[in-house]
Amino acid sequence: MAASYTIPVQTLIDQLGRMPGIGPKSAQRIAFHLLKLSDEDVDRLASAITDAKARVRFCARCFNFAEDELCPICADPRRDPSVLCVVEESRDIIALERTGEFRGRYHVLLGVMNPIDGVGPDQLKIRELVMRLSNEEITEIIVCTNPNTEGEVTASYLSRILKPFNIRITRPASGLPVGGDLEYADELTLGRAINGRRVIED
Repeated sequence: MAASYTIPVQTLIDQLGRMPGIGPKSAQRIAFHLLKLSDEDVDRLASAITDAKARVRFCARCFNFAEDELCPICADPRRDPSVLCVVEESRDIIALERTGEFRGRYHVLLGVMNPIDGVGPDQLKIRELVMRLSNEEITEIIVCTNPNTEGEVTASYLSRILKPFNIRITRPASGLPVGGDLEYADELTLGRAINGRRVIED
């Protein structure tokens, strides 16, 4: 009979394994690490999770993470409100901000179109993006989804539905590796891609 973990350990492994990017072996390693921590360290970790969950919300305007109604970028009057950079997740904003090249505002889709996983336009913050075009003086949208299949499909869809608004719709220039993620791109490459952005053609 194969050996098995106790119920509490297996439950911990199962819950960790539900997190994105964590497979069964990684879940086991993290679980074993947590079980070896002191009670004080575990309490600090649990407190950090519950505190973040309680205090952090989505920005009412762009859907970035925020503690107040608006995130710090949306609340900053020095940002250019006419240029909007559309990204998949909040982590992409961090990557772009590190470049120091973009001074506009953002819109977070909270995902990307992926028919295989049942994620279509209605599951993303696309309707809210269109509403912003009616309420804000936006002249350019940079579609900064990842340069992979899902990101390209999402960018193409956004280009089609935004075209009637007669605004400039651009995509970061080449330099980003196909199939890569923005969060892993170095600042210089990502900065050049933003500065050399191109208009999306039909």
